[in-house]
Amino acid sequence: MKVAVLSGKGGTGKTLVSVNLAAVAKNSTYIDCDVEEPNGYLFFKPEDVQEEEIEVKIPTIDDKLCNGCRKCVDFCKYNALAYIKDKPIVFEEVCHSCGGCILVCPEKALSEKEKFIGKIQEGTSDQVTVNTGIMNTGEASGIPIIKKLLKQNRFEKDRPTFIDCPPGSACIVMESIKDADYCILVAEPTLFGVHNLNMVYELVRLFGKPYGIVLNKCMDEENPAEKFCLEKGIKILSKIPFDNELGSLNSSAQIAARESNKYDTMFSSLLQTVIKEVRCETATSP
Repeated sequence: MKVAVLSGKGGTGKTLVSVNLAAVAKNSTYIDCDVEEPNGYLFFKPEDVQEEEIEVKIPTIDDKLCNGCRKCVDFCKYNALAYIKDKPIVFEEVCHSCGGCILVCPEKALSEKEKFIGKIQEGTSDQVTVNTGIMNTGEASGIPIIKKLLKQNRFEKDRPTFIDCPPGSACIVMESIKDADYCILVAEPTLFGVHNLNMVYELVRLFGKPYGIVLNKCMDEENPAEKFCLEKGIKILSKIPFDNELGSLNSSAQIAARESNKYDTMFSSLLQTVIKEVRCETATSP
Protein backbone atom coordinates (compact mmCIF):
# COMPACT_ATOMS: atom_id res chain seq x y z
CA MET A 1 0.00 0.00 0.00
CA LYS A 2 1.52 3.30 -1.15
CA VAL A 3 -0.13 6.38 0.35
CA ALA A 4 0.89 9.86 -0.84
CA VAL A 5 0.26 12.80 1.48
CA LEU A 6 0.06 16.18 -0.23
CA SER A 7 -1.10 19.75 0.25
CA GLY A 8 -1.37 22.95 -1.75
CA LYS A 9 1.30 24.76 0.25
CA GLY A 10 3.87 24.21 2.96
CA GLY A 11 2.96 24.36 6.65
CA THR A 12 -0.46 22.79 6.24
CA GLY A 13 0.34 19.62 8.20
CA LYS A 14 1.45 17.25 5.45
CA THR A 15 4.54 16.06 7.32
CA LEU A 16 2.61 15.88 10.61
CA VAL A 17 0.16 13.44 9.01
CA SER A 18 2.65 11.33 7.05
CA VAL A 19 5.16 10.99 9.91
CA ASN A 20 2.54 9.99 12.45
CA LEU A 21 0.86 7.53 10.07
CA ALA A 22 4.19 5.84 9.46
CA ALA A 23 4.85 5.75 13.21
CA VAL A 24 1.51 4.14 14.15
CA ALA A 25 1.81 1.66 11.28
CA LYS A 26 4.99 0.36 13.02
CA ASN A 27 6.55 -1.81 10.29
CA SER A 28 6.41 0.79 7.54
CA THR A 29 8.38 2.97 5.13
CA TYR A 30 8.47 6.75 5.15
CA ILE A 31 9.72 8.55 2.02
CA ASP A 32 10.34 12.30 2.16
CA CYS A 33 10.00 13.55 -1.41
CA ASP A 34 9.98 17.19 -0.35
CA VAL A 35 13.57 17.36 -1.55
CA GLU A 36 13.88 21.16 -1.38
CA GLU A 37 13.07 21.31 2.34
CA PRO A 38 12.89 17.78 3.82
CA ASN A 39 12.10 17.69 7.53
CA GLY A 40 10.66 14.25 8.24
CA TYR A 41 14.07 13.03 9.42
CA LEU A 42 13.99 15.68 12.15
CA PHE A 43 11.05 13.82 13.71
CA PHE A 44 12.27 10.27 13.17
CA LYS A 45 15.95 10.93 13.98
CA PRO A 46 16.95 7.80 12.03
CA GLU A 47 19.93 5.67 12.97
CA ASP A 48 22.45 3.75 10.82
CA VAL A 49 21.99 6.30 8.04
CA GLN A 50 23.44 5.42 4.65
CA GLU A 51 23.93 8.07 2.00
CA GLU A 52 24.11 8.05 -1.80
CA GLU A 53 24.96 10.97 -4.06
CA ILE A 54 22.65 11.63 -7.01
CA GLU A 55 24.10 12.77 -10.31
CA VAL A 56 22.60 13.60 -13.70
CA LYS A 57 24.19 13.74 -17.11
CA ILE A 58 24.67 17.20 -18.61
CA PRO A 59 25.89 17.92 -22.17
CA THR A 60 29.27 19.53 -22.68
CA ILE A 61 30.39 20.99 -26.01
CA ASP A 62 33.70 20.81 -27.84
CA ASP A 63 33.84 24.23 -29.52
CA LYS A 64 36.46 23.00 -32.00
CA LEU A 65 34.12 20.32 -33.39
CA CYS A 66 30.92 22.42 -33.40
CA ASN A 67 30.10 23.80 -36.87
CA GLY A 68 27.17 25.95 -35.73
CA CYS A 69 24.44 23.91 -37.44
CA ARG A 70 22.10 24.47 -34.43
CA LYS A 71 20.49 21.04 -34.75
CA CYS A 72 20.93 20.51 -31.01
CA VAL A 73 19.36 23.92 -30.31
CA ASP A 74 16.35 23.12 -32.49
CA PHE A 75 15.98 19.70 -30.87
CA CYS A 76 15.95 20.90 -27.24
CA LYS A 77 12.39 21.75 -26.21
CA TYR A 78 13.58 23.03 -22.83
CA ASN A 79 15.79 25.79 -24.33
CA ALA A 80 18.82 24.41 -22.54
CA LEU A 81 21.03 25.06 -25.59
CA ALA A 82 21.77 28.22 -27.56
CA TYR A 83 24.19 29.43 -30.21
CA ILE A 84 25.19 33.04 -29.53
CA LYS A 85 27.92 35.02 -31.26
CA ASP A 86 29.32 31.91 -32.94
CA LYS A 87 29.52 30.08 -29.62
CA PRO A 88 27.40 27.16 -28.36
CA ILE A 89 26.10 27.54 -24.81
CA VAL A 90 24.58 25.01 -22.37
CA PHE A 91 22.16 26.23 -19.69
CA GLU A 92 22.63 23.41 -17.17
CA GLU A 93 19.86 24.63 -14.85
CA VAL A 94 17.09 23.81 -17.34
CA CYS A 95 18.62 20.71 -18.94
CA HIS A 96 16.45 17.60 -18.46
CA SER A 97 19.31 15.16 -19.18
CA CYS A 98 17.50 13.41 -22.04
CA GLY A 99 20.65 13.03 -24.14
CA GLY A 100 18.85 13.84 -27.38
CA CYS A 101 21.18 16.70 -28.31
CA ILE A 102 24.12 14.30 -28.35
CA LEU A 103 22.30 11.96 -30.71
CA VAL A 104 21.36 14.65 -33.24
CA CYS A 105 24.77 16.35 -33.41
CA PRO A 106 26.29 15.43 -36.82
CA GLU A 107 29.80 16.49 -35.76
CA LYS A 108 29.86 14.55 -32.45
CA ALA A 109 30.69 17.82 -30.73
CA LEU A 110 28.58 17.03 -27.68
CA SER A 111 29.38 14.58 -24.92
CA GLU A 112 28.11 14.08 -21.37
CA LYS A 113 29.46 14.93 -17.95
CA GLU A 114 28.17 14.08 -14.49
CA LYS A 115 26.61 16.80 -12.36
CA PHE A 116 26.02 16.27 -8.63
CA ILE A 117 22.53 17.59 -7.75
CA GLY A 118 21.82 16.12 -4.31
CA LYS A 119 21.68 12.99 -2.24
CA ILE A 120 19.38 10.43 -0.68
CA GLN A 121 19.64 9.01 2.82
CA GLU A 122 18.20 5.87 4.37
CA GLY A 123 18.04 4.99 8.05
CA THR A 124 15.74 3.40 10.61
CA SER A 125 13.62 4.68 13.48
CA ASP A 126 12.18 1.81 15.53
CA GLN A 127 10.47 -0.27 12.80
CA VAL A 128 10.16 2.57 10.31
CA THR A 129 12.53 2.78 7.35
CA VAL A 130 13.18 6.48 6.77
CA ASN A 131 14.14 7.65 3.27
CA THR A 132 15.04 11.27 2.60
CA GLY A 133 15.87 13.15 -0.58
CA ILE A 134 17.99 16.31 -0.30
CA MET A 135 18.48 18.58 -3.31
CA ASN A 136 21.42 20.95 -3.58
CA THR A 137 20.55 24.61 -3.12
CA GLY A 138 19.96 26.34 -6.44
CA GLU A 139 19.11 23.27 -8.51
CA ALA A 140 16.13 23.72 -10.79
CA SER A 141 14.50 20.29 -10.45
CA GLY A 142 14.45 17.53 -7.86
CA ILE A 143 12.72 15.01 -10.11
CA PRO A 144 15.84 12.81 -10.59
CA ILE A 145 16.18 12.55 -6.80
CA ILE A 146 12.51 11.68 -6.36
CA LYS A 147 12.72 9.04 -9.09
CA LYS A 148 15.69 7.45 -7.36
CA LEU A 149 13.94 7.54 -3.98
CA LEU A 150 10.84 5.80 -5.30
CA LYS A 151 12.74 3.36 -7.51
CA GLN A 152 15.09 2.10 -4.81
CA ASN A 153 12.28 1.23 -2.40
CA ARG A 154 10.74 -2.18 -2.75
CA PHE A 155 7.05 -1.71 -2.11
CA GLU A 156 5.79 -4.71 -0.14
CA LYS A 157 2.10 -5.55 -0.04
CA ASP A 158 1.96 -5.94 3.74
CA ARG A 159 4.31 -3.05 4.52
CA PRO A 160 2.66 0.35 4.07
CA THR A 161 4.63 3.18 2.48
CA PHE A 162 3.89 6.83 3.20
CA ILE A 163 5.13 9.37 0.68
CA ASP A 164 5.57 12.88 2.06
CA CYS A 165 5.13 14.91 -1.14
CA PRO A 166 6.45 18.39 -1.96
CA PRO A 167 3.86 21.15 -1.47
CA GLY A 168 1.89 22.50 -4.43
CA SER A 169 0.98 20.82 -7.70
CA ALA A 170 4.09 21.13 -9.87
CA CYS A 171 5.99 18.39 -11.73
CA ILE A 172 7.80 17.17 -8.61
CA VAL A 173 4.42 16.52 -6.96
CA MET A 174 3.17 14.65 -10.01
CA GLU A 175 6.30 12.47 -9.93
CA SER A 176 5.68 11.73 -6.24
CA ILE A 177 2.07 10.57 -6.62
CA LYS A 178 2.04 8.83 -10.00
CA ASP A 179 2.43 5.31 -8.53
CA ALA A 180 0.50 5.92 -5.30
CA ASP A 181 -2.47 3.71 -4.43
CA TYR A 182 -4.20 6.44 -2.46
CA CYS A 183 -3.77 10.17 -1.82
CA ILE A 184 -4.42 12.06 1.39
CA LEU A 185 -4.99 15.78 0.90
CA VAL A 186 -4.28 17.93 3.95
CA ALA A 187 -6.08 21.26 4.27
CA GLU A 188 -6.38 24.18 6.67
CA PRO A 189 -9.76 25.67 7.74
CA THR A 190 -9.44 28.98 5.88
CA LEU A 191 -10.44 30.46 2.52
CA PHE A 192 -6.77 30.43 1.53
CA GLY A 193 -6.70 26.79 2.62
CA VAL A 194 -9.59 26.06 0.25
CA HIS A 195 -7.68 27.66 -2.62
CA ASN A 196 -4.66 25.44 -1.91
CA LEU A 197 -6.84 22.38 -1.40
CA ASN A 198 -8.50 22.93 -4.77
CA MET A 199 -5.07 22.82 -6.46
CA VAL A 200 -4.22 19.34 -5.25
CA TYR A 201 -7.86 18.21 -5.54
CA GLU A 202 -7.74 18.95 -9.28
CA LEU A 203 -4.36 17.24 -9.54
CA VAL A 204 -5.40 13.91 -8.03
CA ARG A 205 -8.56 13.92 -10.12
CA LEU A 206 -6.44 14.52 -13.22
CA PHE A 207 -4.32 11.49 -12.30
CA GLY A 208 -7.40 9.42 -11.50
CA LYS A 209 -6.20 8.70 -7.97
CA PRO A 210 -8.53 7.74 -5.11
CA TYR A 211 -8.31 10.33 -2.35
CA GLY A 212 -9.66 11.67 0.90
CA ILE A 213 -9.19 14.81 2.96
CA VAL A 214 -7.65 15.41 6.38
CA LEU A 215 -8.74 18.75 7.84
CA ASN A 216 -6.03 20.13 10.11
CA LYS A 217 -6.13 22.88 12.78
CA CYS A 218 -9.90 22.59 13.17
CA MET A 219 -11.70 24.88 15.63
CA ASP A 220 -15.29 25.27 16.82
CA GLU A 221 -16.21 27.77 14.14
CA GLU A 222 -16.99 27.90 10.43
CA ASN A 223 -14.63 25.76 8.38
CA PRO A 224 -14.49 26.76 4.68
CA ALA A 225 -12.42 23.67 3.82
CA GLU A 226 -15.04 21.38 5.35
CA LYS A 227 -17.75 23.24 3.42
CA PHE A 228 -15.75 22.72 0.22
CA CYS A 229 -15.56 18.97 0.90
CA LEU A 230 -19.28 18.70 1.58
CA GLU A 231 -20.15 20.62 -1.58
CA LYS A 232 -17.84 18.45 -3.70
CA GLY A 233 -18.85 15.19 -2.01
CA ILE A 234 -15.27 14.54 -0.87
CA LYS A 235 -14.72 12.07 1.94
CA ILE A 236 -13.29 13.63 5.10
CA LEU A 237 -10.95 11.06 6.62
CA SER A 238 -10.20 12.91 9.85
CA LYS A 239 -10.43 16.29 11.56
CA ILE A 240 -7.33 17.19 13.55
CA PRO A 241 -8.10 19.82 16.21
CA PHE A 242 -6.23 23.07 16.73
CA ASP A 243 -4.44 21.83 19.82
CA ASN A 244 -1.69 23.54 21.82
CA GLU A 245 -0.23 20.23 22.99
CA LEU A 246 -0.07 18.86 19.45
CA GLY A 247 1.43 22.11 18.20
CA SER A 248 4.07 22.04 20.92
CA LEU A 249 5.06 18.45 20.15
CA ASN A 250 5.18 19.13 16.44
CA SER A 251 7.23 22.32 16.76
CA SER A 252 9.69 20.39 18.95
CA ALA A 253 10.10 17.77 16.19
CA GLN A 254 8.51 15.05 18.31
CA ILE A 255 6.24 12.39 16.86
CA ALA A 256 2.94 13.00 18.64
CA ALA A 257 1.71 9.42 18.29
CA ARG A 258 4.82 8.19 20.11
CA GLU A 259 4.51 10.74 22.90
CA SER A 260 0.80 10.60 23.72
CA ASN A 261 -1.85 7.88 23.80
CA LYS A 262 -4.40 10.46 22.70
CA TYR A 263 -2.59 11.13 19.43
CA ASP A 264 -1.67 7.48 18.97
CA THR A 265 -5.40 6.71 19.06
CA MET A 266 -6.21 9.58 16.67
CA PHE A 267 -3.64 8.65 14.03
CA SER A 268 -4.28 4.91 14.42
CA SER A 269 -7.94 5.60 13.67
CA LEU A 270 -6.93 7.60 10.59
CA LEU A 271 -4.66 4.76 9.46
CA GLN A 272 -7.48 2.22 9.74
CA THR A 273 -9.77 4.52 7.76
CA VAL A 274 -7.16 4.86 5.00
CA ILE A 275 -6.60 1.08 4.90
CA LYS A 276 -10.34 0.54 4.47
CA GLU A 277 -10.47 3.12 1.69
CA VAL A 278 -7.57 1.47 -0.15
CA ARG A 279 -9.15 -1.98 0.20
CA CYS A 280 -12.46 -0.68 -1.12
CA GLU A 281 -10.72 0.91 -4.12
CA THR A 282 -8.78 -2.30 -4.80
CA ALA A 283 -11.95 -4.40 -4.60
CA THR A 284 -13.89 -2.17 -7.02
CA SER A 285 -11.10 -1.46 -9.50
CA PRO A 286 -11.25 -3.45 -12.77
